[in-house]
Amino acid sequence: MDEKRPLTKEEIAEIVRGLGPVDWVQVKLLAALPPEKRIIPALQAQEFSMAGLRGTFLKRFPGQTLSEINMKVLAYLTPVRMEAK
Repeated sequence: MDEKRPLTKEEIAEIVRGLGPVDWVQVKLLAALPPEKRIIPALQAQEFSMAGLRGTFLKRFPGQTLSEINMKVLAYLTPVRMEAK
């Protein structure tokens, strides 16, 4: 197993270069919201990405039921890997 090590300044700079510009208007709008409403855009983004993944799996595995596809989506997005029976 690889040991964790701190990132170098060059590695951090490379990561930051890959990010888009900050939308300061959006940041100010979200900062003005109470915490319980700030989470809504994140949940909507998660729902959107899960729906896209579900659509991809529906095309890739046309013979499977929606329940089986949903389990594949969860398995794909869950960091904990369980043994398949």
